[in-house]
Amino acid sequence: MSSAEPPVLPSPPAHRTARPAAVADPPASVLVVGAGLAGAQTVGALRRRGYAGRITLLGAEGVPPYDRPPLSKELLTRPSPAWLADDLGVDVDGLADDVHLADPAVRLDRRPAAGGAWEVTTRSGERLVADAVVLAVGSTPVRPGGWDDARLLHTAQDAEALRGALRPGLRLVIVGAGWIGAELAGVATGAGARVTVVEAADAPLRRQLGPVVGVHLAPWYAAAGADLVTGAAVAEVRPDGVRLVDGRELRADVVLAAVGARPATDWLDGAVPRDPRGGIPVDATGAVPGLDGLWAVGDCATREHPVLGAVPGGHWSAALHDPDATAAAILGDDDAGPAHAPYVFSQQLGHDLALFGVPADGDDVLFRGDPSATTHDGWAAFYLAPGPDGSPTTDDGPDGRVAEVRAVLLVDSPRDVGPVRKAMNRTGRLRVDLDVALDPTRRLRDALV
Repeated sequence: MSSAEPPVLPSPPAHRTARPAAVADPPASVLVVGAGLAGAQTVGALRRRGYAGRITLLGAEGVPPYDRPPLSKELLTRPSPAWLADDLGVDVDGLADDVHLADPAVRLDRRPAAGGAWEVTTRSGERLVADAVVLAVGSTPVRPGGWDDARLLHTAQDAEALRGALRPGLRLVIVGAGWIGAELAGVATGAGARVTVVEAADAPLRRQLGPVVGVHLAPWYAAAGADLVTGAAVAEVRPDGVRLVDGRELRADVVLAAVGARPATDWLDGAVPRDPRGGIPVDATGAVPGLDGLWAVGDCATREHPVLGAVPGGHWSAALHDPDATAAAILGDDDAGPAHAPYVFSQQLGHDLALFGVPADGDDVLFRGDPSATTHDGWAAFYLAPGPDGSPTTDDGPDGRVAEVRAVLLVDSPRDVGPVRKAMNRTGRLRVDLDVALDPTRRLRDALV
């Protein structure tokens, strides 16, 4: 297994006295709803930018902010949460004035009589008023009706329970071959469990990577010792296994649902506009159009990117980076910097994946290297953005064919992660020399135009 370059974290935020705020009259109070990565980063960014007003943070799990990706990637090797105070230096207890980690918001109202301030009602019944509210409520895992006997892997508590259940010989059925399902399948087989992954689509990561790429990931399951069943919908989940729509029975000691997540925004019905997936549409700064003083960041937001358009939440990079631009906008600061391209990093079934950008159905996919090879030499997939006539956007230049790339998937290619990330962040899309990019004997960085 190659050792892919891990995500690069920013320097820890400075204390609230780092420098004065950019405007003379920032909001007197900011309420951050959600104590995950996006919420903690918002608190840290406000203080780093010199905000001296009152900050209140609301959480739901009763524990300090932690990073979620290690819950699946490092389920067995990291038995305690990846606390953000340790990993990022964001200690919300020291940065915020009021921290309520076990009292989530249940209602949001505008108070015109109070100068347009916002009022948030918490589960305990407390009513908190603030001049600005940042919604960083994240996502919630999808559990279809009747699946009460299926476990989930979304919180540190879920991870602890699953870690205690895993043992050699355990029969584990994972429903869903997305990011979480694939990562957990690799971890569980490595622990000696007998793993079967059931996927309704015709290929793993079909929704995230498309069928052309997803089909090349299917052999990874058998190579890792797991069984993969594709094109199979689950009709029933029971304590002892699952029944498929075609009548097949899969026995299990543990069933885990990993069929996706949706923004945790149902409590905002009637108060905030949402798109069909439940995301809150926001502009490039995170502001909710038409609702002054209301912002959204992270998984719960569908954020406008200057090049990529509306980008749904769910990217780790959005929760990490976007709060700084939001904090800058709240304070009237104009040095938020360029928008970051969406980024997903995954370790699954003995392989490392880095996805930049947002693939779309209909993209023309070109490969660098051989994705069907059984070795770990590394390969890449380039998603070419279609032009007005639906064909890939390419130019025949003096040095060869140059293509505009909407997204790039790097597999077992650690040396290429840094150059592609930097180039993608510059414009949101890449222009590459295809003659160089598709030749695995040449350096990929030399193909970036």
